[in-house]
Amino acid sequence: MSKKTALFLFGLLLVLFTQSSGASAGTLSHNEDKKPETLSADGPYILYQPDGKVRVVEVDTKGDISDKQYDVLPPDFTLHVTNHAGHFPFDVKLHPIRRPDWQCHQPGKVLVMSDPHGRLDCVVSLLRGNGVVDADLHWSYGKNHLVIIGDVFDRGNDAIQIFWLFYKLEAEAAEAGGHVSFLLGNHEPMELAGDLRYAKPKYKMLAEKLGLAYPQLIGPNTELGRWLATRNVMMTIGKNLFVHAGLSKPFYDRNLTIPTVNEEMSKALFMTSKERKALSPLTAFLYSNDGPIWYRGMVRAEERYKPLAADTLQLLLKRYKVGHIIVGHTIFADIPTFYDGRVIGVNVDNEENREHARGRALLIERNRYIVVGDKGKQRLLTMW
Repeated sequence: MSKKTALFLFGLLLVLFTQSSGASAGTLSHNEDKKPETLSADGPYILYQPDGKVRVVEVDTKGDISDKQYDVLPPDFTLHVTNHAGHFPFDVKLHPIRRPDWQCHQPGKVLVMSDPHGRLDCVVSLLRGNGVVDADLHWSYGKNHLVIIGDVFDRGNDAIQIFWLFYKLEAEAAEAGGHVSFLLGNHEPMELAGDLRYAKPKYKMLAEKLGLAYPQLIGPNTELGRWLATRNVMMTIGKNLFVHAGLSKPFYDRNLTIPTVNEEMSKALFMTSKERKALSPLTAFLYSNDGPIWYRGMVRAEERYKPLAADTLQLLLKRYKVGHIIVGHTIFADIPTFYDGRVIGVNVDNEENREHARGRALLIERNRYIVVGDKGKQRLLTMW
């Protein structure tokens, strides 16, 4: 066999091998293995139209969109909600919306969770495992208190469904003499202002199919938008203060009351970053890296996070008449404490911690602070 013939046969074999292995021009094709983005069960979204009519949009498990318009919602109107795959069904009836109290007495139990980020399965397993809801996702926590320290939006496929669950439980808890408090995180104003960088593509895809921008589905003229517009950023329960990220020295220097913070942040919830800065210097500060939904210096010691001095923490505790500040936002492997237990972080990787049976939330039971997982109590936090 001549050298020229041998080279030809080698080249032919190389081409045949490349085609059979799915490669092209020496580069592996990643698109063939990647599943195309599709719609999954989502919503419902309730939009109040300028003419007084009500538009209800939802997506079923097949990815089909239902877009209905009502002159008036019927008296028995009920929303049927599942997660993106059709699991964890529950029904919701609309109820009057008002701003919750920012200050509450401490009941026998307070369960504190944070940053569920669109994972309804993780929310359900935690609430069921700690007796907050029953098998049918009805409130079963009596006169006790559930606190969620922000960040339902982004990363997962069930953000809207989680909001509806907390919305529903809020009404059921109130009827039983208990409370559900959802506090705003940093991802709520991000999404409401149109920043979808961490959102699953399905949300933008749905809006495009409807001829809308996604924030219009959750804006101030929607049921969930109205509900979110009245959520607090800070609150106290007994001797504990709850806030998504933390309180900085510049925050202390402004001498702000908790109601002022809550009301000012609500004013700009649906605004862009530029609009917030133009509204007022206070608004610009509250939404800045030193504000309560972004500041990490209570739980991070690196210089770039501007760690909070212990004496400033003491001044904050004294101002707000509390003994502990409980935060989310910054993720940890388990539930940690800082400043000899005066600051507690409750944000973990919910999916991973559930799989590995690690801490997922904080239970405050009288004067005890207990780490809990999906099967209840795990360990008592030591407070020095």
